Amino acid sequence: MGGKQIKDMMVVGFALFAMFFGAGNLIFPPFLGVLTGVDWWIAFSGFVFADVGLALLAVIALIKYNGNAEAMLSRCGKNLGIIIGCAIVICIGPLVAIPRTAASTYEIGILPTIGPGFNPILFSIIFFAITLVLSIRPSKVVDIVGQYLTPALLVALAVLIIKGIMTPLGDIRPDSLIDAAFAEGITQGYQTMDALAAIIFSSVIILSVIGKGYTEEKEKFKMTLGSGIVAAVGLFLVYGGLAYLGATVSKQYGADIAQTELVVNITAALLGNGGKVLLGVIVALACLTTAIGLASAVGQYFHDLTKGKLKYEYVVIFVCVFSAVVSNFGVSTIINFAGPILSIVYPAAVTMIILSLFTDKIKNDNVFKFATYMALLMSVLTVAIDYGFNVPFIMSFPLAPLGFNWVVPVAIAGAIGFMVPSKSSTVSK
Repeated sequence: MGGKQIKDMMVVGFALFAMFFGAGNLIFPPFLGVLTGVDWWIAFSGFVFADVGLALLAVIALIKYNGNAEAMLSRCGKNLGIIIGCAIVICIGPLVAIPRTAASTYEIGILPTIGPGFNPILFSIIFFAITLVLSIRPSKVVDIVGQYLTPALLVALAVLIIKGIMTPLGDIRPDSLIDAAFAEGITQGYQTMDALAAIIFSSVIILSVIGKGYTEEKEKFKMTLGSGIVAAVGLFLVYGGLAYLGATVSKQYGADIAQTELVVNITAALLGNGGKVLLGVIVALACLTTAIGLASAVGQYFHDLTKGKLKYEYVVIFVCVFSAVVSNFGVSTIINFAGPILSIVYPAAVTMIILSLFTDKIKNDNVFKFATYMALLMSVLTVAIDYGFNVPFIMSFPLAPLGFNWVVPVAIAGAIGFMVPSKSSTVSK
């Protein structure tokens, strides 16, 4: 591999890292460390699989469709594909991810520095007014801020993590507050929504690779995969360091600590008030650019889906107004609200990702249809248990302790679908 290829791979890899690493992702690994204590590495393993691993698999799967998410999702049926696509976009948009950017900014950047005197409603209005202006009229300002922001965030995190490793804030608690550390890591990894975002954003990465001259299939695959690995390694190191920092304060905090408060407290303890202010500024800028990018993506998605009937500008206005309202519920409330929704969406999305890795071999669309419907059914029944519905058998399937009780039923459903002839195949490239 030549020097140009390595350079291009690193450039695209860092771009992919920046797309996946929203500032909101800061809050999950340290909290995992607090919850699991000495078992932090087990929880971290689950987190990495559900976040980094699935996102990388999604990018690889989308290579086979030239980044066309609609083509991939349509293999489970046009209508179901649209429903899953809309659910993904709404989750990474106005329902969860975009409001969380504003809430994270307020709780990490405003509260610790300015204090509660700054009205959160006023803040959300200002935050989303800026988001709206820069989303409707794309500006180079966003690109410039993003270009310098990711390195600044990485430097701040590197200083924080290295300081925490060299001078730990405390001893790691010898036990865990939860029984299923790996499953908890999976659940927290879902909350980052990186795998869902990868389905929508992969086209940007693949087009970037093609734009650099890698148009032949093997070259394109190698460059995209290499870039994905670069991003995955970066995410692995950052998340691992943050989870360890959380474990070092596991004797000081319990499950009742807010995720954003934990990050602020760790930063203040390691770097003092100056570090806390710096982190707040960087997080605020990172969250703002993330919100702008996501609002633009949602607007473009629904504009394209409706063939222009929903104007891009109107969608973006709705997204900003709706997100401003939701953001005022706070990060913890948004996370708790998102949990069941993501637990339903993720198994279906993961099923489509895994099957799409073998799309050239699976000619029968019924494999996709049967497996995806079963994934939805299993996830709905699993979530129903938390709301008092009596379906205990759902947790008796293999891999249930790891949070994968849906895998075996989905595999069986896919096998049945294979034996049912399909009228047509929608394999696309």
